[in-house]
Amino acid sequence: MEPFTTLTSRVLVLPMDNIDTDQIIPARFLKTTQKAGLGRDLFTDWRYNADGSPKPDFVLNRPEAQGARILLAGDNFGCGSSREHAPWALVDFGFRAVISTSFADIFRNNSLKNGLLPLVVDPVTHRRLLELAADPTAEVTIDLAAQTLRLPDGQSVTFPIDGFARDCLLEGVDQLGYLLKHSAQIGAYEQAHASRVDTLLI
Repeated sequence: MEPFTTLTSRVLVLPMDNIDTDQIIPARFLKTTQKAGLGRDLFTDWRYNADGSPKPDFVLNRPEAQGARILLAGDNFGCGSSREHAPWALVDFGFRAVISTSFADIFRNNSLKNGLLPLVVDPVTHRRLLELAADPTAEVTIDLAAQTLRLPDGQSVTFPIDGFARDCLLEGVDQLGYLLKHSAQIGAYEQAHASRVDTLLI
C-alpha cells in the first residue's frame, strides 16, 4: 500500500448526499477478489450509457477528472452495505481521499484499511470547498501527519482521524502489516513470558 503523507491535488465534485456503496460499485461486480480493474466500474450506472459508452457530462468522464486524486462528496458518503469493494474501486480509479461532512462507519473503516483517507470537514468548510472547487484547476493540500487540509484560498483547517489509522496510512501498511513490522518484538515478548495456557489440556 502506498504511504499517505502529503497530497496536493485537484478536486472532483460529486455533491449528492447519501451515496451508498451500491452506487459506488454495484453488486454485480462483487464476484471478484481482485482490486485491480475495479476503477473502470466505479459509479458505473451513473457513468455509462446502456450500450457501455461513457456519459460525457458525468464528472468522472470529464477531462478534469484525469489525475485528480480527491473526491468531494455530499453528506453520509458510503452508506448501505459493507462491501470492501467500494474503497477498492475508488483507489483503483486513482483517488486517495474523499472529503465529506460524514461517512458511514463501515465504509470509513474499510477505507482506512485500504489506503483511502475519509476526511471529515464541518458544513461551513464543505460549502467553501464546493465554491472553490468550481474552478477545475483549484488544488487542495492534505497533510496527514499534521491533520490539516489547506484550501485553494490558503485557509487551513484541521480534521479528525484515529491515531492508529493515521500511523498505518503514513507507513503504508494495513493492520496485519503493522503487526508484521513488529514481529521481532512480539517474538521476544513470547520468549520472555511463559505460556499461561497448558496446551497439553487443549
